[in-house]
Amino acid sequence: MARRNGTRIEPTFDGPSPPSDGFSVDEDDRVVAAPRKRKPPERPGTGSAAASRRPVQAPRRRPRRSLLGRLTYWVCVLAIWVAIGLAGTVAWYGAQMPSVADWAVPDRPPNVRIVSADGELLANRGMTGGESIGLHEMSPYIPEAVIAIEDRRFYAHFGIDPIGLTRAMVQNLIHGRFTQGGSTLTQQLAKNLFLKPDRTLERKVQEVLLALWLEHEHSKDQILEIYLNRVYFGSGAYGVEAASRRYFGKSARDVTLSEAALLAGLLKAPSRLSPARDPNAAEARAQLVLGAMREEGMIDDTDMAGAMSAPATRAAAYWTGSENYVADRIVDELPDLIGEVRDDIVVETTVDLRLQHVGEASIRRLVDENREKLNVSQGVLVAIDGSGGIRAMVGGYNYADSQFDRAAEAKRQPGSAFKPFVYLAAMEQGSRPDSLRNDAPIRIGKWSPENYNGKYYGQVTLATALAKSLNSVAAQLVMEVGAGSVVEAAQRMGIQSQLQANTSIALGTSEVTPLELTAAYVPFANGGYRPDVHVIDRVTSAAGDVLYQRPDNRAPRVISNDVVGKMNAMMAQTISDGTARKAAFGWPAAGKTGTSQNSRDAWFVGYTAELTTGVWFGNDDGKPMKKVTGGALPAIAWHEFMAAAHDGKPRPLPGDWRPAPDLVDPSVPDQAQFATPSGDPVAAEAEGTAPPPSVVPAARPVADEPTASIGHPVPKADVGGPRVRRETSILDIIMGGGG
Repeated sequence: MARRNGTRIEPTFDGPSPPSDGFSVDEDDRVVAAPRKRKPPERPGTGSAAASRRPVQAPRRRPRRSLLGRLTYWVCVLAIWVAIGLAGTVAWYGAQMPSVADWAVPDRPPNVRIVSADGELLANRGMTGGESIGLHEMSPYIPEAVIAIEDRRFYAHFGIDPIGLTRAMVQNLIHGRFTQGGSTLTQQLAKNLFLKPDRTLERKVQEVLLALWLEHEHSKDQILEIYLNRVYFGSGAYGVEAASRRYFGKSARDVTLSEAALLAGLLKAPSRLSPARDPNAAEARAQLVLGAMREEGMIDDTDMAGAMSAPATRAAAYWTGSENYVADRIVDELPDLIGEVRDDIVVETTVDLRLQHVGEASIRRLVDENREKLNVSQGVLVAIDGSGGIRAMVGGYNYADSQFDRAAEAKRQPGSAFKPFVYLAAMEQGSRPDSLRNDAPIRIGKWSPENYNGKYYGQVTLATALAKSLNSVAAQLVMEVGAGSVVEAAQRMGIQSQLQANTSIALGTSEVTPLELTAAYVPFANGGYRPDVHVIDRVTSAAGDVLYQRPDNRAPRVISNDVVGKMNAMMAQTISDGTARKAAFGWPAAGKTGTSQNSRDAWFVGYTAELTTGVWFGNDDGKPMKKVTGGALPAIAWHEFMAAAHDGKPRPLPGDWRPAPDLVDPSVPDQAQFATPSGDPVAAEAEGTAPPPSVVPAARPVADEPTASIGHPVPKADVGGPRVRRETSILDIIMGGGG
């Protein structure tokens, strides 16, 4: 506290300033605000007392929102955050995808359309199982049915259908389970074209992006066409054409309303609803499709009633037809002819589909009727024309059960069906059909070949010996001409399998395939020429551009016309009065039966001037049949097939052999047939009453060639499974069998 002259100095702010002693603070030096100006004096009645009587105003409050308002607010906030989250998710997963500039609809896997000689469909090969057809080509019921059941707003949305998605969500909530999907056809196509079937958020986001891109790049009709040609319809069928062929046996161009509804119904569950598996389930789903079409006004009540009245039918088992054996062979050959198949192609073949079905029906009927009685389970039929074209090839009893082609790959003992090559070698070394041999028990080293029935005929002509399939005479001829000559003759005619040059070759102990054995008989039928055996005539693109045309090669002559005449004169007797009498059907024909040891294999290979056909019956495991010979089941099947294959005026077999009267001894009973005219075509021809020799087919060469080159080797044959050890003995190996 300050004092002056002993007197306390009190602080004051209103009085006069004390004398300065060098320290002072004026108003400008204050750090506090200047005092407020005094209010003017209050008027009476306006003082604090009056103020105390004035009502006090409450502080202002914000108006309280209703429950609906608050809910709307937070929904909007949530929607904003969800939108932000979705945008981020789309951006994240979209960044994982390739650049949009690289997006493109992948090429559809190529289809190989295989057609018969007259243009009928044999089979489709490829991942899709059918060709691609335009939206304007297919039945109009198909796209309508698919849109009605899968995406009713297809032509209204932009690839994603918010309305449809909302409707599906509501239905799923109502039913408490997943009953409807919200994916559009465009989304389904995007998933099938580009994505894996994973149920993940990433895949769904990518599906949406790709659907938007598809809608931007392609028209609605283009999207629908791509979809219908690629979607899976079950049973291995991709696309409407493959499915129509698979389930109805006809093109998608000809599908009816009820059939279109069935196809559209399959899309929900192709495997489970397939009519090949459950025709009733497929039909029930088809009726739902028809109801949807009626709701959309695509059909009227009359159309719907007619379609619903169609009965449910079970589709045939997948790929049952024997023509599929031919199709498999064609697919194997294509790379060597045109290289890698990159686009849809059409393969024109030499096959006659009607004859293919006739051959298949005969084989299956005979197996079905005799399976238990004769212990037979398999059959094969091959038919080849004079130019080498395969007209029919049945590779087994049932393609659906086994796709192994026994015609081209199964090697079996031909038995006596190999004897014509023995007689061919003998004819080429000077023997004649009327030459005599003594049919009696013989012994060659330690081998004693016996006739099939143990019966011997004494002095017989070679024609009789071949017709009756006498083993002792065939063995004598091999000894005379040499086994090497027989092998050479067989290979020159078309046998490609390895042959053992030993005496037992006379009885057909070396294994061959039905296709090559039948092909080796063709020169007997066409006048002595060995053509290139083939099944493909031409290959074109879907637009008609020729990719391959079979060259018109000149077939080499492999046997002389004189020898052809001799062989045909002898083998004609096999049918007229030999071991194959059941094969006769009214046309000049010839051939040879064959039965391997213990009836493991039964054959008949025969021919007319038009067609050469070989038939085999047996079992895949090599087990013996019950006394089945080549003159039984094979001859019957051959007769049925050849009767169906021939019409018009019969043509005589080629060759102009005539017996020399001075060499015929009428005192020998077996030679008497060659001394006088008879009903036998050879005798009639000698007397000038038979028609002239037939003309060689179109493949005839201009010059003779002594031998033909050997083609590619035949694949190994495992007969559809592991090898089964045969019950063979030394006699089995060296003997084979008779007629």
